[in-house]
Amino acid sequence: MRKTLTQFLVEQQRAGAAPKLAFLIEVVSQACVAIANAVNKGGIEGVLGALDQENVQGEVQKKLDVIANDIMLSVNGWGGHLAAQASEEMDTIAPDAQAGGEYLLVYDPIDGSSNIDVNGVVGTIFSVLKAAPGRAATEADFLQAGTRQVAAGYAIYGPQTVLVLTLGQGVVAFSLDRETGAWVLTSETMQIPRKTKEFSINMAYQRHWAPPVARYVDEVLAGKDGPRGVDFNMRWMGSMVGDVHRVLTRGGVFMYPTDRRPDMGAGKLRLMYEANPIAFLVEQAGGAATDGARRIMDIPPERLHQRTGVVLGSADEVELIASYHDQA
Repeated sequence: MRKTLTQFLVEQQRAGAAPKLAFLIEVVSQACVAIANAVNKGGIEGVLGALDQENVQGEVQKKLDVIANDIMLSVNGWGGHLAAQASEEMDTIAPDAQAGGEYLLVYDPIDGSSNIDVNGVVGTIFSVLKAAPGRAATEADFLQAGTRQVAAGYAIYGPQTVLVLTLGQGVVAFSLDRETGAWVLTSETMQIPRKTKEFSINMAYQRHWAPPVARYVDEVLAGKDGPRGVDFNMRWMGSMVGDVHRVLTRGGVFMYPTDRRPDMGAGKLRLMYEANPIAFLVEQAGGAATDGARRIMDIPPERLHQRTGVVLGSADEVELIASYHDQA
């Protein structure tokens, strides 16, 4: 019989993991099951489409953005293991009703929500940080560098519902058995190869790219006749979890860089909700994650909804792109 998430977390506790952290991961996984069901029944329940409102990012919210956020808040808010939660969909933090929790939970409840109405891949990204002991949590408590994460992961809602997780000792993946409701271990050691022939970037913004990014993409597009001497494939799914899951599964490099547009000088993706947890997973799987030049997990957060450029995946490609930034 294959190992379940519950059994895996029990083993982690025996190896020294904190019991309350294991409990938190179990509860987050239950929230992801509920979100998976909401996504799966979106058309049946009439909850597809957008709301007539924007989130704190100035982005139009999808109905499922709000539903998924409410699920994360309610499922995670009762156990006393959290001091507070922060979400991409909320202006500020939500303190836990039972003060004294040891952890802070940060999440993007639906990543890639533009894919919802076309039945594309979406997911939930989360990060766990330690709370300051002995007092109520504040927004400033969340502003910890990615190196201080104690756990991170994502659930991807596609042909299979998969939970990818790190507690700081490698990356594991669990698939949801819908008949039993259990998360079943399907990958014990996810590893990203150092070399790749695949890249992901939104070519629609090519005219806005900085020279190092344009140089890299020009070289890989030149294929065997270019300076790299090899043909590359390009993939783009429109959701970070979708592209990152492919990178973790078979290698590649994913790029959402800063560019010259007035609103993109700091990047598109959120440091706390997306870039840091994904960078933690990528590094634990042997890859690299930068903003183009700097390691993402070393960036000091200054604001809860801070943005950053992202270049991550197979280490050789990420290091090459960083070298182009250094030369520029």
